[in-house]
Formats: sequence, structure tokens, C-alpha cells
Amino acid sequence: MYNETKKEIVLSDGRIIELSTGKLAKQADGAVVLKQGNTMLLATVTCAKDAKEDVDFMPLSVEYKEKYASNGRFPGGFLKREARPSDYEILVSRLIDRALRPLFPSDFHAEVFVTVNLISADPDIQPDALAGLAASAALAVSDIPFQCPISEVRVARIDGELVINPTFSQMANGNTDMDLVVAATLDNIMMVEGEMNEVQEEEMLAAIQFAHEAIKIQCQAQYDMMDALGKCVKREYCHEKNDWELRDAVAAATYDRVYEVAKAQLPKHERSARFEEIEAEYMAQYSEEELAEKKSLIKRYFHDYVLKPAMRNMILQEGVRLDGRQTNQIRPIWSEVGYLPAPHGSALFTRGETQSLTTVTLGTKLDEKMIDDVLREGTEKFVLHYNFPPFSTGEARPARGTSRREVGHGNLALRALKPIIPAATDCPYAIRVVSDILESNGSSSMATVCAGTLALMDAGVKIKKPVSGIAMGLIAEGGKVTDGSRFAVLSDILGDEDHLGDMDFKVTGTRDGITATQMDIKVDGLSYEVLHQALMQAKEGRAHILGKMMETLSEPREDYKQHVPRMVQVVIPGDFIGAVIGPGGKVIQEMQKTTGTTITITEADGKGIVDVFGANKDGVDAAIARIKGITAVPEVGEVYNGKIRSIVEFGAFVEILPGKDGLLHISEISHSRIGSMADRGLKEGEMIEVKLLDVDSKNGKLKLSRKALLSKE
Repeated sequence: MYNETKKEIVLSDGRIIELSTGKLAKQADGAVVLKQGNTMLLATVTCAKDAKEDVDFMPLSVEYKEKYASNGRFPGGFLKREARPSDYEILVSRLIDRALRPLFPSDFHAEVFVTVNLISADPDIQPDALAGLAASAALAVSDIPFQCPISEVRVARIDGELVINPTFSQMANGNTDMDLVVAATLDNIMMVEGEMNEVQEEEMLAAIQFAHEAIKIQCQAQYDMMDALGKCVKREYCHEKNDWELRDAVAAATYDRVYEVAKAQLPKHERSARFEEIEAEYMAQYSEEELAEKKSLIKRYFHDYVLKPAMRNMILQEGVRLDGRQTNQIRPIWSEVGYLPAPHGSALFTRGETQSLTTVTLGTKLDEKMIDDVLREGTEKFVLHYNFPPFSTGEARPARGTSRREVGHGNLALRALKPIIPAATDCPYAIRVVSDILESNGSSSMATVCAGTLALMDAGVKIKKPVSGIAMGLIAEGGKVTDGSRFAVLSDILGDEDHLGDMDFKVTGTRDGITATQMDIKVDGLSYEVLHQALMQAKEGRAHILGKMMETLSEPREDYKQHVPRMVQVVIPGDFIGAVIGPGGKVIQEMQKTTGTTITITEADGKGIVDVFGANKDGVDAAIARIKGITAVPEVGEVYNGKIRSIVEFGAFVEILPGKDGLLHISEISHSRIGSMADRGLKEGEMIEVKLLDVDSKNGKLKLSRKALLSKE
């Protein structure tokens, strides 16, 4: 019925990853099941038979999906079925895509679809790094052209030790100060992404090298599967028609003019317009009939053999960039805080032709982001959203929802700022940061980090330290860094330098260390020495940018702004949570109504964390007083000013603390003997002073006395 092939990968600690093919999804071009413990991923890959007409790029689509049934759960929502991808699924899809995309042949343009499904989930195994290995293995056992297998691993430093693919519990129970996902081939690093708690550059490089050693074993296992299945030879294809005489003619006619425009240090749009004029002038020599055949070739040759080499050669030969900067020079920076009067905090950060307008909103526990993923449930206090509207690059097109790129860039900025967000005891607010990119010419995610830092400080959030970010690039002679070859590491790259260059390496951090990174490498043979140079150059750039930011605002404002709703947090004994809430929520609802506040209670470590949120300080103070009264423990011998709640034949019930009534027996009202309560003139609602005589150890009933406070006549 089927012929299954299996290959085991043994991790350094003895854990086993099993790859198998030939049993599931046999009609796909390639299908692999990855199994570790109870976690199973099904990765499939399919490819169109041929490329569509006039496609000159790699149309790769990657989808990572988690099935709720894999963890024995129902999806939320009315329909009770998996819907659109969550942010987490999008982020994992991007991790796979960014590692695979550079390894398809540059002239291969057929549509490729990679799908990775989590079909069985061990609650303690993190599947995201395993997904990259599964996807690559599916390509490896197919006949789809692919340069070489890759793999991805997570490397975390827990209690000072580097660990490959740690479990959820390992990271939760230890002190984790580094969490990276690294993708690589047998020979080269391809992609790095992660967050750190102010680690040093050398420590990050050591972690990448540690991860690469584990990846090499996983790549070799895929080569072994290819050999066993006879899949080392891939399908033949021809997706590009070439006219080498035309290529040489385009380069000869336009290269020198393009080079001069590149050196002219023009603004982005003016430079692009001049390039388009040169291209159009060259095409003008051909008739419409000739252009119908040659236009797509001319445009490709103009981009690949004129624009790209002109920019790269200018940098390598003259050390000058498109905007006239030196390789390690940062674009001009200006920033402003409090630009928007109504939000709780705002900042405008502009670096060159890239600009972010960022706002901060402070909210309650009820405003925290709810997480309902297959393997993760709970809430997040800090969220960051990144928006990249078409007008930021001058494009005339509609904005249609949030793109995957926006999700990815927002996640990078969130990771950069997350280590500096104060603990709940120092800032009980839920925090939302929103970055709207108003102009873009490279490094917009790093502008978000800088603007986010300034906006948080403008809002009065007591961040631990300010963070800045920078995007680094690389131009390598011949597209490869070898002994004796020329290369240039670029600080604060432009959009064109990212597009036409060999590396996009984003680094964020405080003055004391790195907080987040995202690296995509498009060149083979990149040495760790070059990476180290890029990191040290990035460190200098970050310090320069941070200095410019501090000229605008050097530390958080002393207090929140006048219009920020106030929040006070108190901790109560766990035994009193029910008393504060009351039967059916009666007590807390009445308290919120009468004080005009919002009150939330969460239980942690046997205690109740109570957040009181309101626009009116008097209302917040009144609610806090009520809560403290409910949670106060009556003390024998203390005198209380209580309120008579009810009068009965044998005495009166007096509320001495919120929710705590005691019996004032008729015999304890006065020294004189009385016949009935009617003779005492006490009224419901009257305030009287009483002394607590005793608390019944069995039922907690309170015994009160008024006569103990009266002198005998």
C-alpha cells in the first residue's frame, strides 16, 4: 500500500527527531512527517509544471497551520473551526519563507506552495523551529529545483547554558536571557531572528555558531534521504529566455548614465524618476512590435546588469553610497515628543526619508491581548502594532488589511522593546504602542523602535532603559565574501541598498547590550568575522542614534499626563478575593457603579492582584478604601465607627468594616437594664461607635459592645 522511508536525527541530549516520507500525502511533489515525542508536523510541497508568462521572480507561498485537534482542543468563535492565520502562524510562516526563498535557483519562476501542518502537539515541545526542518525535508524528497537543504533550530541561553530546541517548561522555569531561531545550510547561516536581554555581540555570535553545529547534522540527514530516494537530480526547467546581445547593448548604452545618477545624491523619488527616464529613452529606439518582444527582457537586464552593479560598484570602488554617505555614516535624525495632544504618549521620529509617528495607549487588565493559540493561552500586557500604508512610499493603491510584512516588522519592534517594559508592580497598565510609517526609505521597523522608546517615555512609562535600532547591509564583490574579495558593511541602509544588497541585518539594543535581532543573508560564504564587523559597526550606529534620541527626551516623564486614567494596584490575601467580588459579582459591581471605576482581580501565588482604573482620582481612592475595608481583619479590642444595618429583638447588627457585620447584643448597648430595643432609640443607618469584644473561633461571628465605651453613672 505504501513504501515508507525513515531517517532519525539524534540531538546532543539524546532526543530523537524522526523524518518519514512515503506514507502520507503521496500526491504532493514532496511530503514529510516530522515526529519528536508526541509532536508531529506534516510538511507538503507542490510546484506548478511551468512558470507563468512574464514572471521574473520566485512565486513562493509558505503556510504554517496549527490544528486545534492536535492538542485536543476546540477552536474558539461561533463556527468552532480554524479561521484566518493567527499572528503566531504568520510569524512561523515568515521564518520558513525567509530561510527557503534565497535557495531556489535565480532563474526558477514556477509557483511553489509549501504547507506545514501541526497535526499532533506535545504541550511541552515548541514546534516553530521544527517547522523549518520539515519544510526543507519535503523539498529535499521532491524533484523541485532547490540548491541545498536547510534546517532551523531554536537556541536559548538558560541559566548561562546554551540549549538547542528547549521545551516550554525549560524556558519558563529557568533564567532565559537569549532566545534565537537560526536557519542555515550545511555551510552558511541564512537567517537569524530573536530576542535577548542586553547580551553582548560576542555572546550572540557564539550562540549562532552553537546552533549551526546542530543544523549541520539535520542538513546531512536530509542529504541521506535524498540519496536513499534517488532525489539528488531535480527536474529540468527553462523559465527565462535570454538575448545576450540585447543584454550587452542595454548595459553599454545605459550603465555610465545610471552610474552618474547614482553618484548625484538625489532624493529617492527623483533618483528613481531619473533611472526610469534612462530606461524609457533606451526603449524609445524600438517600435511597438519590437517592444512587445523585448520590453520584459530590457527591464530585467536594466535592473540586473545596470542598476544593481552600478550601485554596488560605486560603493566598492569609491566608498560612496546613493545618498552620499560613507559606509558607517547614519542619516540625519530629528525627533519630537508630545506631537499629538490627545493620546497618552506620542513621538515623531525621522531618519533620512523614513518617518514613524508612534502613539502609546494605557489601559486596564481588560484591555490586555487575549491569546488563544493551539499551544499558548493567556494574555499579553504589552502589544505593538506596525502599519505601513501605501502612501509612505508614494504608491497609489488601496490598503487592504494587515500584511504579513506588517505583522513581522511589528513583532521585531515588540521584541526589541519588551525587555525594557516595567514590571506590573511599577506600571500596572496594559500598554499598546502603534507605529504608523508616514515615509519609508529603509529601516522603518528600526524607526518604530526609536519612536516607540520616545513615545513610552513621553507617556510617563518608567521604562528600564531607552532602546535604539539600526539596519545593517552588505555589498560583496561577486555576491560572495571570499579571501581577498572586496566587501562593504553598510550602516543604516536605504531601501535600494536592502533590495540590491546582500544582507539585511537589524539590531536593537540599549547602551548595555542587544535586545533583538533579525538577519536575512543573501550571499554565500559569509564568515563570522564579517558578522562580527557588522555587529560592532551596528553598536556604534545604535549609540549615535540613541544620543540623538536623548537630545529630544532623556528619561521618562515624572508623571502620566493629565488626561491619562489613573490606575492603582493593591495586593490582597487570596482568601478575600471572593469577598471583594461578592455573590454573583454583586459587591464588585456595586463598587464600580458607585465609584465610577473599573476593577479587575487576578489570582497569582495565592494572592489577589487588584487593579483599580478610573478617570477620577476621588473615585479610585474611594474604591481602594472599600477594598481595604473588605480585606481588613477585625482586631479584638479595637474601636470601630460602624453603621447599623438592621435592628432585631435581641440587639442590632452593625457593619464595622465593609462586608463585616457584628452583633451588638441588647445587653451590650448600655449599663442600664432595658426591656426592648424600641426603648433604646437606635435607628437603621445610624453611625455609632462600638468595641470588638470577641471573634468566635468556630464561625467567625463578631461580638460588639457599646457600653464598654460608656462610663458608669
